[in-house]
Amino acid sequence: MQLTAIGEAFALARPFRIARSTTTVRDVIIVTLKADGRTGRGEGIPYARYGEDVASALAAIEAVRPAIEAGIGREELQTLMPPGSARNAVDCAVWDLACDAPPAPLQVVTAMTIGIDTPAAMAAAARAEGIARLLKIKVDADDPQARVAAVREAAPHARLIVDPNESWDVEMVARAMAWLADLEVSLLEQPVPSGADAGLAQVEALVPIAADESVHSRPELDSVAQRYGVVNIKLDKTGGLTEALLLAEAARARGLRVMTGCMICTSLSIAPALRIAALSEFADLDGPSWLLQDRDGGVRFDGGYAHAPQPGFWG
Repeated sequence: MQLTAIGEAFALARPFRIARSTTTVRDVIIVTLKADGRTGRGEGIPYARYGEDVASALAAIEAVRPAIEAGIGREELQTLMPPGSARNAVDCAVWDLACDAPPAPLQVVTAMTIGIDTPAAMAAAARAEGIARLLKIKVDADDPQARVAAVREAAPHARLIVDPNESWDVEMVARAMAWLADLEVSLLEQPVPSGADAGLAQVEALVPIAADESVHSRPELDSVAQRYGVVNIKLDKTGGLTEALLLAEAARARGLRVMTGCMICTSLSIAPALRIAALSEFADLDGPSWLLQDRDGGVRFDGGYAHAPQPGFWG
């Protein structure tokens, strides 16, 4: 088997602002595996929040190149590499090469994300999404109620996810529950830092709370189940589709609801994530819609749906 791993950069069509950062370019890694005339591809998004960058991700892959090129299987890969973007890229390339991924839905309702801006600008962005059925509203600790209220007024029929990206504290979550419920918010995603979320167990969750940064793979489920009602599964956290499928199964077995998420990425990341979306109540897979240009043949976004890539794109 022949392995190629490189970094690529994709410009965004517009800045993407969340509580911790503003993004204008997305750096990705892409792994290509070739064997017996077949090719498999996988993409990973090194994320600074988890101490990753392109160089560290590529180095992690190079460190296990001999095992990969010897034809390592997906199960063995889970013990060879830790969860993260590097393993995600390799794992998804192995799935693609084998052509045995679970079937993907032809389309899923996906959240369309509204980045942090003034309430008026966020309302305008919500109106620009037209008939979007699910909107994800990025906020921080600076008057989030005004921003969410503006989006709700602009999109009275859409379901709403509010995402503070760890910028609140537990006391703010407790205070916000009343207005979140009044504005008919469907989900509050990772409002507090993952290392400071124990107090969520005492909050009366009038709106369900989803774990994002607090859950990467199955070992975190014991603590997560006490503090959250929903888990947001991202392949760059789980380290690929293999662990993501197992995490979805384990979460549902514990009575937790499942969400599928993504980083800003290309459709090569979304194609395997659609397999998790088929098992999820919420999907947030609009990452490629933020790019100036996506990969050819990728996901198409229309009317609040993410439509599967063209046949042969992945899997």
